[in-house]
Amino acid sequence: MITSENTIVADRLENLKKEFQKLIEKKNEPENTAGNGIYTRYKNPIITAAHTPLEWRYDFDPNSNPMLLERIGINATFNAGALKWNNKYITVVRVEGVDRKSFFAIAESPNGVDNFKFWDKPCVIPQTEEPDTNVYDMRLIAHEDGWIYGIFCTERKDPKAPAGDTSMAIANAGIVRTKDLVNWERLPDLISNTGQQRNVVLHPEFINGKYALYTRPQDGFIDVGNGGGIGLGYVENMSNPVVKEEQIIYGKQYHTVYELKNGLGPAPIKTEKGWLHLAHGVRNTAAGLRYTLYMFMTDLNDISKVTHYPAGHFMAPEGAERVGDVSNVLFSNGWIADEDGTVYIYYASSDTRMHVAVSSIEQLVDYVTNTPEDTFTSAGSVQTIIKQVEKNKLI
Repeated sequence: MITSENTIVADRLENLKKEFQKLIEKKNEPENTAGNGIYTRYKNPIITAAHTPLEWRYDFDPNSNPMLLERIGINATFNAGALKWNNKYITVVRVEGVDRKSFFAIAESPNGVDNFKFWDKPCVIPQTEEPDTNVYDMRLIAHEDGWIYGIFCTERKDPKAPAGDTSMAIANAGIVRTKDLVNWERLPDLISNTGQQRNVVLHPEFINGKYALYTRPQDGFIDVGNGGGIGLGYVENMSNPVVKEEQIIYGKQYHTVYELKNGLGPAPIKTEKGWLHLAHGVRNTAAGLRYTLYMFMTDLNDISKVTHYPAGHFMAPEGAERVGDVSNVLFSNGWIADEDGTVYIYYASSDTRMHVAVSSIEQLVDYVTNTPEDTFTSAGSVQTIIKQVEKNKLI
């Protein structure tokens, strides 16, 4: 029997599907600004909570959901790892439900800038003997050993927390690997001697027969303490990931964009001039923590040697990017270097949504190798500008 109520629900479902299809098929375009010549932001976020499949959020069974209410709410989609795979632009997105739990899900695009569609189901990550409470921020790395590795943050409650304290946590690097992005093999969590690890990245090539890992050690879940900075350590076997020693290759520095803490974003890109690195830097402000992105380059033959480090941030939140669950934040743990030299930089704004900016190997190498370095003083910054002004007078 058809009732007006049935018709209303049917119309609502049809409208939901129509609006959803319109959203995920929306064409994205470059911003119409002169920009800085280093990269081009695209106008629309590429992945939002509204991009998650309706089947995840709604029970379509009229018997159990007669009013077609949303049953499973999605709060945010951000901090995605990225990989070019089978001619598709793959992102492994951190999806956060309204229950505050994050999980991983793959969204793919045919062109890297729009039409991102999630796969049917989220990723199933096997558990260790000590189950994860929360997981997030996976880096995807196609290693020369033939495996695709996913390194992510696994968070668990601190067993040493005082009674009644529900905020103390322990963060570590969880590790999975796959050959098809569907079946994930869980390896043991990283073992290191330098405190908690929330951002760990695997170098894509062997270094002297070993796996190289970029780390970000800190004393506590929130407090950096004596830690901080981008570390480098080595592992003999990823099935037994023990880092015995770490050296800081890019440390914190007073009154910089990475004054409080810094960590690597995605795995570095190999170029003729050196390894291109994209990292996040954090400083404290009267309005809270500010996360920006910065770049540097390391030597082709000695990845512990930083050869170039442009002053200041590479990207910072602009306009609507400043507002979200955790405002004034830009974070990236995924980029893709295409065969033609195009680089797709996937970044999240304010722990809420995903964006893309497009550059090239040529532009990024030019930026990193020819941009003046930080003098770390106001007087030095003035002299850097004067030097450029005087040089331009001669042209």
